[in-house]
Amino acid sequence: MLNSIVQFFARTFQAIGRGLGLAMAFVLSPFRWLGRVFTGSGVILKVLLGVFLIGLIGLYGYFFWTTQRWNGFDPDYAKAYEHKADAPSAPKPSGGIISTDDEKKEAGAAVQTCRRSLLVDATADLVDFNVNQNAWISSMLLYKLGLFGLAWDKTPYFDNKAAFQRGVNQAIRRTTIELVDTLGRVRGTSQIDADLQTARGSLQFDESTWYFGWSPFGPKTPTPSFYRSAIKDLNTFNDRLETCGAVFDARADNLLQFVDRIANDIGATSAILRERSENYDSGWFDTRADDRFWFAYGQLYAYYGILSAARGDFADVIEERRLTALWDELEDQLRASLNISPFVISNGAESGWLMPSHLATLGFYVLRVRSNLVEIRLVLDR
Repeated sequence: MLNSIVQFFARTFQAIGRGLGLAMAFVLSPFRWLGRVFTGSGVILKVLLGVFLIGLIGLYGYFFWTTQRWNGFDPDYAKAYEHKADAPSAPKPSGGIISTDDEKKEAGAAVQTCRRSLLVDATADLVDFNVNQNAWISSMLLYKLGLFGLAWDKTPYFDNKAAFQRGVNQAIRRTTIELVDTLGRVRGTSQIDADLQTARGSLQFDESTWYFGWSPFGPKTPTPSFYRSAIKDLNTFNDRLETCGAVFDARADNLLQFVDRIANDIGATSAILRERSENYDSGWFDTRADDRFWFAYGQLYAYYGILSAARGDFADVIEERRLTALWDELEDQLRASLNISPFVISNGAESGWLMPSHLATLGFYVLRVRSNLVEIRLVLDR
């Protein structure tokens, strides 16, 4: 009996060893072929191949460095927006941040102050974090080439930062849509702000465009260039807002719509996490679980800053509707979700005891945040 058990484990480990050997042989086969070509070639060809290999190693070294180093990442970054609001300046009739307090509401008058929007600042800061403080991974040549033609998203390697950046970008895109459609104009009757419109168009640009493409064929403007131009447009809008040359309509119904759209956005992400968690519980061997996890994590990271900044812009509404406690809870849940940052993402069964289910854990926080947003929306809708 004991011998049969020993033989079973011996055969199992032998099979694993053969599998790893075959995998390593597949990975190393292109390098063996290059080695044979290199040794059998002339001096000139050797020099050219040597330069090519050195360049390739350099590119992969840079690619590895940029995908593993996260510059400026700080789970507590949103606290900077809590006390950043300037003292209100004298009301001016031409523009600025428009809100309605209790005393003025009965007369139907709005209070206008000329100061920057923290929400717009937070959005611009997040874009800067994505493309200036860090390289935009999704449009890098080596990321697009993948692992011998296999997309990095389908492997456990080098794709976590790209998924995180796309999650941040999803929140940025949703915010700029709301800035253009509702927040940056008066009751939908005024003209759409040109700077916000341009910023929204730039941020909707494809996330994976490099300097050259096949469809259509020819040179292209890479993705980060469009996103950098959006930073300038957002800052230009805020500069105009500071001088009352633009409008930010901080009304309760606008906040209601903004909160509702964010709840729908992360609700869709919750469905993605649930689908992956329920149907692909392969533990540490699920090579797509990390993409889903880091996308959702990036989304929560961005919304933590965006909603903390929105609190400053909609301070009057939050105070009037007695939303302070609910908003505190919302920010606490967002911050707590950022504590989940495992070294390796596991998508185990929720009832399993060996491999954890990080997707289910993060999905729990996503649902808590969404529940907080829905509760705030209900209060605003009364």
